[in-house]
Amino acid sequence: MRAVVTGITGQDGYYMAALLLERDFEVLGLTSKEGAPRLDLSARFPDHFRMTLFDYGTPLRIGELLAEYRPSHIFNFAAKATGEGMFNDPYRLTRLNGGFAIDILEALRKSDRREQMVFCQASSSEMFGKVSETPQSESTALWPQSPYGAAKLYAHHMIGIYRRAYGVRCCSAILYNHESVRRSTSFVTKKIARAAAMIKLGLQDSLALGDLDAQRDWGYAPEYVEAMYRMACADTMDDYIVATGRLTTVRQLCEIAFGHLDLKYTDYVRTNEVESRVAKSMSLQGDPRKIHAALGWNASTSVGQIMVELVEHELAQARADARE
Repeated sequence: MRAVVTGITGQDGYYMAALLLERDFEVLGLTSKEGAPRLDLSARFPDHFRMTLFDYGTPLRIGELLAEYRPSHIFNFAAKATGEGMFNDPYRLTRLNGGFAIDILEALRKSDRREQMVFCQASSSEMFGKVSETPQSESTALWPQSPYGAAKLYAHHMIGIYRRAYGVRCCSAILYNHESVRRSTSFVTKKIARAAAMIKLGLQDSLALGDLDAQRDWGYAPEYVEAMYRMACADTMDDYIVATGRLTTVRQLCEIAFGHLDLKYTDYVRTNEVESRVAKSMSLQGDPRKIHAALGWNASTSVGQIMVELVEHELAQARADARE
């Protein structure tokens, strides 16, 4: 079987490609980044993985690519990420985060191989925005509070429309925060882990964060792509929340990360509202009971395990950089 994975240089694209390759798929990874670094997947799976430059702003190109490559599965992770700059350039953000999913749906609708292809979209808990209930389920009202969330919501609704109106085999994974060593430092988990490692090595003095009592439902990225894979392989296409169902505060993340290195976070962490990335008005906690009941998926890696893995990775990286 063959799969197309968009956003291949991002965290989720990488882990999805790795999962597929380990299950004997051929994978074509798409990236819009000129000069993107060569992934280790090329060396690990030289006969089954390739990466190509792709213009997500050209609507007809994805249809041409699907006709040429003839995949059985398409996983879309192409998006401008949340966090810093979420409100910058809303038109371009909407075109990529919302419009590109429609390009894929249209290509599938018009394809004579429509029944042989499955499309899984990476949606986001940011679609809930100003939440009406906690935890959120698949039936919770959607009220996004950012251009990112609004664009993801547009794509999410269109997934349902094309599935019902045209019989396109497509589904949407409502992903809550999910972390790994491949996260960028613009995300609070990685920011905390890196700071703890640098402070331990005497390379940094302090860390400025926003509201330490802000909380989120944080999970493990490799497990979340496994959930999407199960969705795409299911007999019946449906949308699912992918979450742990547990809330953790930023303060607890600090306690875990610094405590792992025998440090007291209170000696180093300072609060700074400018640095806050987590909206205080939102309590994004997912209810994963539907995906557990239908597909047997559970989040098994604790936030403590995730933070320790991130800290150890950052510690090793900082030591390696110091030796160079």
